[in-house]
Amino acid sequence: MAKCGIAGWIDKSLIGSGLFYPKGATSSEERLQYYASQFPLVEVDSTYYGMPTRKNSDYWVARTPDSFTFDVKSFSLFTQHPTKFNALPPEIREGVPKELQGKDLYVENLPPDVVDAAWDAFRDALEPLQVAGKLGAVFFQYPPWFFPTSKSLAYIEQCQERMYGFQVAVEFRKREWLDERHASGTLTFLRSRGIPYVAVDVPQGYGTSMPPLAEATSDKLAIVRFHGRNHETWNLKGVPPSVRFQYLYTDEELSEWVPRIRELEERTAEVHAIMNNNYSNYSVQNAHQLERLLEEAAAATA
Repeated sequence: MAKCGIAGWIDKSLIGSGLFYPKGATSSEERLQYYASQFPLVEVDSTYYGMPTRKNSDYWVARTPDSFTFDVKSFSLFTQHPTKFNALPPEIREGVPKELQGKDLYVENLPPDVVDAAWDAFRDALEPLQVAGKLGAVFFQYPPWFFPTSKSLAYIEQCQERMYGFQVAVEFRKREWLDERHASGTLTFLRSRGIPYVAVDVPQGYGTSMPPLAEATSDKLAIVRFHGRNHETWNLKGVPPSVRFQYLYTDEELSEWVPRIRELEERTAEVHAIMNNNYSNYSVQNAHQLERLLEEAAAATA
């Protein structure tokens, strides 16, 4: 079974377009309730930029149908990205060494007790979603400087162990993970741990361009994320998502993924297809298009 959705139901560009939410839906609650009436799945990106809270998870559970699914992006600290000092909760910030306070933080530079506290807070915040059966996967999107080494594989294992009881998934931004030398080992490793590989659709030809490979590395879940194919903006630094991912897929482009997704459906219990082309209403438009294309393909073979 495939579920389609978008990354971020409170995306500023989506709200500002005025092309998706009804005029009366002005609060976070109203927008989530409307979104959940249109799609069965959403990705939460805000959890990358700041530590999530249990209170918000409780709200999300209460405002969505029983069958609704949230995929959640890992907090930036855990994927070895630079993390703003103020993104940590106040009680955890107190344990950060004085010389690091106010600076961008990296997980390898922090005291073990601070790292432990951050992981504890992250798991606790997501627990209401997990208990309600509404948590799909926690995405660990590793950066371009995360190379395919034994040290990196050990770190992925640590992340999975830290999230024991939760479904994790992995997305890479370094092409070498799937080159001729490393692809077999990468996929074998993920299969051995039951970790879904997050397939991506991105502009090709860059160091961060992963090939459009759809592989089932877990029998529970497979994930495809669509980042758009905007070559002009893909490598721009410091620009908002509405610039970098500004791309509207055609039916023909989305159709390339239909047989891949259908094959994933045969190998996994569930497939999540997420539009991350966050500009205007492009993401919701393309999510509905992909739903239609998958339904048409299923009907044609019924």
